[in-house]
This record gives sequence, structure tokens and C-alpha cells, in this order.
Amino acid sequence: MQKSRTILIDMKKQTTLLTLAGATLAFSAFFVSTPVYAAECAGTSTAIIECEDTGADGIEGTGLWGLLLLAINILTGGVGVAAIGGIVYASILYTSAGGNQEQVKKARGIITNVVIGVVAFALMYALLNFIIPGGVFA
Repeated sequence: MQKSRTILIDMKKQTTLLTLAGATLAFSAFFVSTPVYAAECAGTSTAIIECEDTGADGIEGTGLWGLLLLAINILTGGVGVAAIGGIVYASILYTSAGGNQEQVKKARGIITNVVIGVVAFALMYALLNFIIPGGVFA
């Protein structure tokens, strides 16, 4: 009884220390650090997007274009992470199915849906590069 109580107290101390360390890291990251701006876009300092005033009629140098590129890059990474997560989940279902045919069917359905989703995203990406003059990432 005493040993399990000691282990429980140690786990509470460890959780408290990890929470305190995380809060300290979050505080220092958001409140102590000073931002570093890489460029100035329309009079506003920015570290995320690039903005060049080319003077041309195109929008390639505007902040809106930079935000579009940033959003598409984030979505591309998100789709990749979700696809890998779906494949890992389906593979765990498939390998742990044993003789359960319903679980095998569910895993195959998930893999099929992940492949369809990745192909649909790739087609959307190709369509965006075709429609937008010069391509999105040109």
C-alpha cells in the first residue's frame, strides 16, 4: 500500500514539474522574446510573408498573394500529416483484426478513402497551378 502511494505521489510531482516547465517555456516564447521582422509590406513589418512593390498590375508582389501561398503550404502539410495518420490508423486496425472481417473491411475502407483524398488534393493543386497565371509556387 505504501509503495503504490509513493509512486502516485511521485507521478503527481512529475506532472506538476512538467506543467511548470511547459508554462515557463510558453511564457518565454510569447512574452519574453522579441519579434524579428524580415520585411515591410505596405508600411507594416512582417516576418511571415514577403511583399515586394513591383509597381506592376499583377498581384504577385502583394501581401494577399503571400497569404495565399502561406495558406496553401499549410494545407499541403496538413493533408500530408492527415494522410499519414489515416494510413497508420488503418494499418493498426488491419494488423490487429485477427479473424474479424468487419475490422479488415473498415481498415480497407479507410485506406481507400485516404488514397482518394490524396489524389483529389493533388488534382486541386495541379488545377490551381494551371488556373493561376504563372502557377501558385512560381
